[in-house]
Amino acid sequence: MKITFARHGESQANIQEVFSNRGLKHPLTTRGRGQAAALADRLQDQQVTRIYSSPVLRALETAIILAGALGVEYEVVEVLREYDVGILEGRADPQSWQMWKEVAEAWLSNQHWEQRIEGGESFYEVRQRFVPFIERLIEEYGQSQAHLVCVGHGGIYRLMLPLVVRNLDQAFITRQGGFGYTAWVTCELSPGGLMCTGWNGAPVNG
Repeated sequence: MKITFARHGESQANIQEVFSNRGLKHPLTTRGRGQAAALADRLQDQQVTRIYSSPVLRALETAIILAGALGVEYEVVEVLREYDVGILEGRADPQSWQMWKEVAEAWLSNQHWEQRIEGGESFYEVRQRFVPFIERLIEEYGQSQAHLVCVGHGGIYRLMLPLVVRNLDQAFITRQGGFGYTAWVTCELSPGGLMCTGWNGAPVNG
């Protein structure tokens, strides 16, 4: 089996630099819709069998474009939602972004997994929803030729992919420049677990 983790296209929230991780608001921009269509073109020969999407509008719209172009079904799953930022939701001021940065730093650099923005999720809580979902996909499709696409968000991918993909870590993700709009990371199941084999179409070894 294969799982491709794809980020959504550019959205109005990205342009406005506003936290928008709940509800159906801030759709894709015209550019973002074009990015999603371009990703669909890149995946045309990848024999995608099913798409799973975050319920956040920018991811959902990206998934709908992919599903339509590829002729496959999509399913909305809560587990792929971007991590909740609590009281920062809907805000766009520099102080809020500094608070977000400090919590991300606490997680990624200092292993303070329990830290959270007030009203938001801790690293532990994000892990509790994301990792079992990937494990269920492996259990269900692991012996098949299925190619699943998960449409989600840069934040949750940066946090969670190193936990479920054996040859990905934060240093590697940083070297790749993180997850740009409609970045896509293809992973294949090996005897040792999921292994990243492609990053935006370029092969990954080891």
